[in-house]
Amino acid sequence: MTARRHRILVAGLIFAGALSAAAEPQRPEPKNEAPKKEAEVHLTPGAAARPGLLEEVLAADAALFRAFFDDCDPEAVRRLVTDDFEMFHDKGGRNITSGEQFVTITKEKCQRQRDGIDFLSTRELVRESVKVYPLNNYGAIETGTHRFYAVSKGKPNRLTEVAQFTHVWKEENGRWRLARVLSYDHVLAEPPAP
Repeated sequence: MTARRHRILVAGLIFAGALSAAAEPQRPEPKNEAPKKEAEVHLTPGAAARPGLLEEVLAADAALFRAFFDDCDPEAVRRLVTDDFEMFHDKGGRNITSGEQFVTITKEKCQRQRDGIDFLSTRELVRESVKVYPLNNYGAIETGTHRFYAVSKGKPNRLTEVAQFTHVWKEENGRWRLARVLSYDHVLAEPPAP
């Protein structure tokens, strides 16, 4: 190997070593400081239910479903949902995105029922399934099971389906309005025997 080649090879190895050293993360020099105190564990409990919360939410629930199903009262429905109301439904996905849209859907459903296009229906809350959990600075979460029935004049109501629900209720100045609905696990009832 010539002296020139040797110098080029050595220079290349030195350059490669410098690049390798530059690519390695720089580690700070260890300091001889005393170890920092470990943070104490501080936990915050969940919201505590105040007396009467369950009854208040159940009353709002009953008023809303009565207005939607039994009374077909869009104005009452409007008063019982928030402007930013949303519904997520296992059959249709995120199918309602505002209080106004829900009111429009209510009006359209009521008209179809009056015209005999849609059957009349009602909803029954399975009371023993209901749980209500407070939400600090907002309202409450309600979960449970409900049943839906077809209503025919002169005949007993016929069970059509059973479903699970999770509702987020917003409370403002003692007024409860529904803000979010998750409606899922709809199971159709057995058709009536011929």
